[in-house]
Amino acid sequence: MKLSDVQKEKLKDEIKSFYLDVRGEEIGMIEQMQLLELFEEKLAPIIYNKALDDGKRWFGQMMENVESDYYTLYKEERT
Repeated sequence: MKLSDVQKEKLKDEIKSFYLDVRGEEIGMIEQMQLLELFEEKLAPIIYNKALDDGKRWFGQMMENVESDYYTLYKEERT
């Protein structure tokens, strides 16, 4: 997963704000970038895979709905 420069800047600002607001600490640009790179390397694949699993589960539910909707279209056969 690659982030745009704009996305990276926004996330670095979020990291900086978090450290200041929650921990009461200043964090430098190098530390911001290191944390962002760590998150990209370690966390992004986990989130990506979770999103794929969620999408697969959603698609499976939609296919079940299609199948049940399909059978509601059947007409009673008269013999």
